[in-house]
Amino acid sequence: MADEKKLTQLRIDIDAVDKQLIDLISDRARLAQAVAEVKNESTEAASFYRPEREAQILRKVIEQNKGPLSEEEMARLFREIMSACLALEQQLDIAYLGPEGTFTQSAALKHFGHSVNTTAFGTIDQVFREVESGASHYGVVPVENSIEGVVNHTLDMLHHSSLSICGEVELRIHHHLLSKDNSYDELTTVYSHQQSLAQCRAWLDTHLNKAERIAVSSNAEAALIASNKEHVAAIASSAAGELYMLNNLANNIEDEPDNTTRFLVIGKEMCRACGNDKTSLIFSTPNKPGALHKMLSCFADNGVSMTRIESRPSRREMWDYVFFVDIEGHADDESVKKALAELDEHAAMVKLLGSYPKAVL
Repeated sequence: MADEKKLTQLRIDIDAVDKQLIDLISDRARLAQAVAEVKNESTEAASFYRPEREAQILRKVIEQNKGPLSEEEMARLFREIMSACLALEQQLDIAYLGPEGTFTQSAALKHFGHSVNTTAFGTIDQVFREVESGASHYGVVPVENSIEGVVNHTLDMLHHSSLSICGEVELRIHHHLLSKDNSYDELTTVYSHQQSLAQCRAWLDTHLNKAERIAVSSNAEAALIASNKEHVAAIASSAAGELYMLNNLANNIEDEPDNTTRFLVIGKEMCRACGNDKTSLIFSTPNKPGALHKMLSCFADNGVSMTRIESRPSRREMWDYVFFVDIEGHADDESVKKALAELDEHAAMVKLLGSYPKAVL
């Protein structure tokens, strides 16, 4: 009886807190509407989505979180509140590399929340064209995986597109074995993207060494195939399993538990500094000895840390390359500004791809 009284009081307390939460969220939503009114009254073109502002808010939420919810869970909850409030100001249209149920869609929803309109496109260049045309406000495309390396098509599109990088998303990749079957005892075939098949090779060799492995264009397509066939499985995300109503036969079958994919958010506007930024650029070197060393010294001499460098054929002539570089800091930071100015003096070509907030969790 005493326990029942304690539970009753705890439920009353929870109801009271829920009421406070509803009131506070409603207050925040009304403030968002007030922000929209001010922006609409301005003579300047209104920019409702501010990546740097959202990154600052999320980092502050993480800093102030005392538990028991994890930092990731608290950030996810606030992301959805921010997404719903932003939708009162402007409904964002987000293009992503599809089909529906891919990890790229999960990355888009992680970054923007669920109160946006998402549209799947079959190729990376279609996502770029959709944003370039103004039909979508932003696009989300994969750029590199911690195991498989860079997505060259994305790098090539960044080289030739007028769009800017205005955000990044890091998504821990978990692969699941999905099927209409209730166990994997009678499975004869496993479908998935070739990278996912490679990332789950050890598990497949141990548990399904006799099943045929067939590579398809995406994990979501694999889930669609598995939803229409008996004794067939797909390696895909939990979101794809829910979408195609498949049984989850095995969780997290990837060989590397830290398997992570990085995605880029692309748009038409450059981001302002948020205090925890990253800058991406490409450059090419003149054809003379020590040219690349000279280019990289521009960063080192100004105390700018470089976090990634990749080379790609320039497509101008044989054995001519451009270099994709990520550095710490914003293009408006004094040290980065000096480094870029020096680079521009010595490089054959420099193109700033964007300065943007680092991924939050």
